[in-house]
Amino acid sequence: MNTNQQIVRQWEEQEALHRFQLISPLLREDLDNAKKLQLRKKIAEENEITVRSLYRYEKAYREGQFSGLKPATRKKHRSQGLPENFEFLVEQAIQLRKEVPERSVAQIILILEMEGHVAPGVLKRPTLERHLYKRGFGREHMKMYRDARESSSKRFCKPHRMMLIQGDIKYGPKLPIGKNGAKVQTYLSSAIDDHSRYILSSRFYDNQEETIVEDTFHQAIIRYGSFDACYFDHGSQYVAKQLSCSLARLGIRVKFARIRSGKSKGKIEKFHQVVDTFNREAKLKNIRSLEELNHLWSVFLEEYYHKKPHEGISEYYESLGAAVPENGITPLQEWNRDTRPLNFINASVVSEAFLHHEERKVDKGACISFRGQRYETKPELIGYKVGIAYDPAAPEVLTVTYPGYEPFTARPLKIGSYCDKNPTLPVSMQEQKPSTSRFLDALEIQHEKNREQVANAISFASYRKEADGNV
Repeated sequence: MNTNQQIVRQWEEQEALHRFQLISPLLREDLDNAKKLQLRKKIAEENEITVRSLYRYEKAYREGQFSGLKPATRKKHRSQGLPENFEFLVEQAIQLRKEVPERSVAQIILILEMEGHVAPGVLKRPTLERHLYKRGFGREHMKMYRDARESSSKRFCKPHRMMLIQGDIKYGPKLPIGKNGAKVQTYLSSAIDDHSRYILSSRFYDNQEETIVEDTFHQAIIRYGSFDACYFDHGSQYVAKQLSCSLARLGIRVKFARIRSGKSKGKIEKFHQVVDTFNREAKLKNIRSLEELNHLWSVFLEEYYHKKPHEGISEYYESLGAAVPENGITPLQEWNRDTRPLNFINASVVSEAFLHHEERKVDKGACISFRGQRYETKPELIGYKVGIAYDPAAPEVLTVTYPGYEPFTARPLKIGSYCDKNPTLPVSMQEQKPSTSRFLDALEIQHEKNREQVANAISFASYRKEADGNV
């Protein structure tokens, strides 16, 4: 193949790929005619082409798959070295690749030979591979088709609010909140309602530990109540055992997206594009603290994001054939007009579910150690292992539990000027003043027993002497 032919072929491939990318949203099987018509007009406007061209591309793809999208070229006669039934062999090869896209060309040729369609050694691998590629059934094409199908199948939207909540973390602006004013990276943790796109909880933090995700969902449940399930990726913060346990205690299921399947979390990824807008604006402000950043973010959410019409909401209702207001629907409107009632939970129950639980041994000073700090417990628990519960957002407050005792709050140890002369010790450890000496009493009793034994022995000896005299 000369250079000109290579250039032409590359151009044909690029043009076919471009056309496929244009019509790929229209290939979804779940689209009705009305939705297709609307989507077709939108694609034509965005790409400055005619709707008629899109119809032509769709027809070409239906008739010839990927190769049908290539610009028309002069037909070439079949090479005289190919078998007479070569077109039939190519059709069979396409069918075999459709059945199992991972089949190699060598395997396809072997199957055709074993089925008796061609004699062994007649059909060459490079030749069949080239013709499969021309027809749009090369390895790259099959992968592209598979990705397109999977992408379409990942589109979903729950019919009501609080049925599914998506969570994710995104980088925020750097703030001078480190030591000596050093710049520190911030992270935004958010929870978004799948149906309404309403933000249940979203806040910037100075770290990306799993505790920030726990705090996000803790706040979301406190404000809006329980929900059916949540949807995460496989980030370490979301696969953490503590988060799953906390949500499970409240009857909330945890679902995970497939690995390397970012499109399945499209709603929160779309929301992150809005976050990019805020981040750009935030750089223009002289923000000096997390509190100031989160205040501006809260204002941005309430006054802009929640009140701005969301295309995804309109698209959902249009796909169902429902009428959509001319001005669109905002996340706040969709949230408020939903007929599904909110299921609020007692705040103490929610707080208990999100507590972390550990064990500590009470030392001889009636204290336990936690994060480098000593906490006072009760002297009667000295030597025992007790349970501690704490909120990671406020770890300085510890609740101590032990069977048979009412849970109590442990206080950080305070070392005074003098020791406590009257500590509250368990009965077994308290000083006792007995009324007598049991040791001396026992010796006295033993002494009396010994005296009686000696007296008895003397009396018996006298008796024997008197008896002998009488004899």
